[in-house]
Parts: sequence; C-alpha cells; structure tokens
Amino acid sequence: MSRQGDVIIALDFPSAKEVYAFLDKFQDEKPFVKIGMELYYAEGPDIVRSIKARGHKIFLDLKLHDIPNTVLRSMRVLSQLGVDMTNLHAAGTVPMMQAAITGLTREDGTRPMLIAVTQLTSTSEKQLHDELLIDASMPQTVIQYAKNAQFAGLDGVVCSPLEAAQVKAACGDSFQTVTPGIRFAGSTADDQQRITTPEAAKAGGSDYIVVGRPITQADDPVAAYRRCVHEFLA
Repeated sequence: MSRQGDVIIALDFPSAKEVYAFLDKFQDEKPFVKIGMELYYAEGPDIVRSIKARGHKIFLDLKLHDIPNTVLRSMRVLSQLGVDMTNLHAAGTVPMMQAAITGLTREDGTRPMLIAVTQLTSTSEKQLHDELLIDASMPQTVIQYAKNAQFAGLDGVVCSPLEAAQVKAACGDSFQTVTPGIRFAGSTADDQQRITTPEAAKAGGSDYIVVGRPITQADDPVAAYRRCVHEFLA
C-alpha cells in the first residue's frame, strides 16, 4: 500500500442532526471523516450509509477487542457498510487480528483498510506502567504492537504522532500510520497526552491525521479544516 495521506475529521457529535449541520458547512470539499462510538451507538449503521451517500470517505472507529470468532463475525457485518477504514485493538493479539482480516474480506477479495490501535493517545507512560503493568517503555510497546499488526496482515496502526517515525523505521514506509492527538500550535491539549501539530506530524511520518475539536469546535470549521490540510499536505 503506497503512502497516501489525508486529514480525517472526527465527527464526535451525539446525533445525526448535529453531524449533518456540521457537514453542510462544507460546500466545496468532501472531507474524509471518522465515525466513532458515540455517533455509531446513537444512530446505528444508517448514519454510515447516509454519510457515505453524501460522498465522504469514512473511517469507522469502533476499536473492536474480543475473542477472535466474535471479531470475525462482527467484521463480516462491518464489511458490508462500504467504509474505507476501520480498526481494532492490537492488544487483542495476532489471532484476533487475523480473524478480523478474514471477516472483513468480502467474497470478491476486497476489504476496507484495517488498522490496529497501539496505545491510546490519552495514555501516559506513567499509566502504562502503574495501571496497565507494562514494564516496557511507551515507544517499545507501540512498536511491538505495530510489528504484531504487520505480522497479522493489517495495513497499519493508530499511534501518536510522536511514535509514527519509529513505527515506520520498524515496519517500513508502506505500513500506514494514522495519528490522532493533533493540535494547532498554541492550542490546548484537552485530554490528550501525546500530541503535536499537523506540520510536525507530517515531518514525523504520519500518513493520516485525525483531527476533532480543533476543527469541529472552531469558530470557522471550514477554515480550520483548510488550515489543517495546508499544514499537513502542502
């Protein structure tokens, strides 16, 4: 898979009404968007079909994590929604990730891009050690999870922009990095721990960046999106 690159807007809204009001602001663009758990659980699969019908690429961010058979069967359902990207937790181990590939692959051999979450960008190194009881460092943990995902046949991982370059070094440039935790220079970190700017993410090896509040809560979301695209893709 060649390196592509895009800015993905996180549609972190509680209802379809708010999502449509937000997307209606974009008259000249059809941004790549992320549908997360809040919106999916509120509106169900119809929200995916509706946004897809509007012409948007979709990253369905449900972070599956269960026994392999359950993940396989769930991915089989998700594969019919026409999304462009979806994910699961790398912590579910290689057999679970392999089962996900099997379930996601359609009869004609096609499937959405599948990526694995390494460690959430809200998780600090201290929490990794003190709460999760993982002795390895954050970069070591992320890289090992990325290697496991690559071995399982996945297309890439979700990691913080601070770790993208290390993932590329370990897994090769064609292994995709999708990085949340993006903030404009001078913005607040909110609940994120491992963050950087769009420009720095690009320099660090991010293929896709996921941007939520800096765009969705901006006074002018379209202008904020265009700024993000310019800083990341220019």
